[in-house]
Amino acid sequence: MFGTRKAELPSPDEALPGRSSSPHALGGRHAVLGTPVQTDDVPDGLEVAVFGLGCFWGEEKTFWETRGVWSTSVGYAGGITPHPTYSEVCTGRTGHAEVVRVVFDPQVVTFDDLLTVFWENHDPTQGMRQGNDRGSQYRSIILTTSPEQAEAAERSREHYQQKMTAAGYGKITTAIVPLEAYYYAESEHQQYLAKNPYGYCPIHATGVAYQ
Repeated sequence: MFGTRKAELPSPDEALPGRSSSPHALGGRHAVLGTPVQTDDVPDGLEVAVFGLGCFWGEEKTFWETRGVWSTSVGYAGGITPHPTYSEVCTGRTGHAEVVRVVFDPQVVTFDDLLTVFWENHDPTQGMRQGNDRGSQYRSIILTTSPEQAEAAERSREHYQQKMTAAGYGKITTAIVPLEAYYYAESEHQQYLAKNPYGYCPIHATGVAYQ
């Protein structure tokens, strides 16, 4: 649409300008869990993890079905353009990935547990795509919210690389970076597969177990 190279991340000069505030209204309750979708102030005792592993519709369902997850939302992170829209992200000119933000109870499910869910539910060797979904917005990425998360993510990547290599797969391309900003996606994308149970969004798991 805009002459973009969707499989390459844009430079700051190439990125779309975005805007100073969200272009869409978001609120209400999680369609499955009943908790708030927009959780900028996380309740005491809960933690946040952010993962990009392909189309966020299906991957959000994977996480909301995980025991100990209090709420999930989908959004955009890891790029340059502030407050992007879905159509802008799809051009490849924002630098953002489609991501799932997971608010979880670490007394029930640990960050390491969520990393296992992450690795086992996509193919982290595919670079700027997942299956037929091609473009930088579908890249594999972990956006960490603390030094402890960063260390755990690095350890898990090294561990899973050994598993993937043994299974005949190539190098993991997953990026691990600190979360700088998270922008909520439009309301129609939140819990999409709960609202559209026949919606298409496959999970590209390799079948390689983490443990």
